[in-house]
Amino acid sequence: MGLPSPRRVRHSLEAPIARKFFKGFCSETGGRYGHLTPLPTRKKVAAIVCVMNESHAIGKVLDELDRLPLHEIIVVINGSTDPSFDRVRAHPAAPVIIHYDEPLGHDVGRSIGAKASQSDILLFLDGDTPVSYRKLLSFIRAIDKGADVALNDISPFIHRFHRRDSVSVIKEFVNRAMGRSDLMANSMTAVPHALSRAAVEAIGIENLSVPPLAQTIALSKRLKVTAPASVNVVRISSITRAHSPVTELVIGDHLEALHEAMRLGGTRLRFKDHMRKRHLAGG
Repeated sequence: MGLPSPRRVRHSLEAPIARKFFKGFCSETGGRYGHLTPLPTRKKVAAIVCVMNESHAIGKVLDELDRLPLHEIIVVINGSTDPSFDRVRAHPAAPVIIHYDEPLGHDVGRSIGAKASQSDILLFLDGDTPVSYRKLLSFIRAIDKGADVALNDISPFIHRFHRRDSVSVIKEFVNRAMGRSDLMANSMTAVPHALSRAAVEAIGIENLSVPPLAQTIALSKRLKVTAPASVNVVRISSITRAHSPVTELVIGDHLEALHEAMRLGGTRLRFKDHMRKRHLAGG
């Protein structure tokens, strides 16, 4: 008589069950790592964190990452004038620190961290946005199961269209222009998100510093882009604030992404003109 098939466990229960098993195993064997939760993959995973004047939050970000047996934690600190560097250096997670005295510009740290990493799965976070380690597991799992890009599904946290901010509107327009209306306003602009090593190579490391452009390239190359989990970063994001310099920057990034989309798919993108008889006008 064969053994019964193992029952599937809901994703929401995987982390606590695995954590209890690991904690019990370590207590019996005298291991020192009972605080860790096993990852849902056998691949090497890196967390890449961009930091600029975020000493108030970076400790909490690293606290969550320290609950996972990551292959690498890479913190890119640039242009900080507060104690961010000291907080990171003193943290027990002992991350790799890449430090620049001058500001690099928004999201440039993502490219630098990706270039330094030797891992198979890259998880991107910001130093001002602590995310529960349990939430991060969903993004890692999605890449392990075959996704190339795992986005944060912010759909539950944004308003209906008539009340949306300009950034959410242009995010969704870029996705629709690329034939992925199902992604709605989900974008590599938002953290956390994860990429496979193959996706990083296909997109180009330098393009990661312009997240909407990177996403447009990923979609144009038919990479598998999903949004497996929702983390509410909208309420704490400065990007959603009207007339913010970051808002203007992000909108400009999306215009750059649309320029690439038009280069690839024509000036009308994927939107057909079914009304005009252009040939009669010589067009």
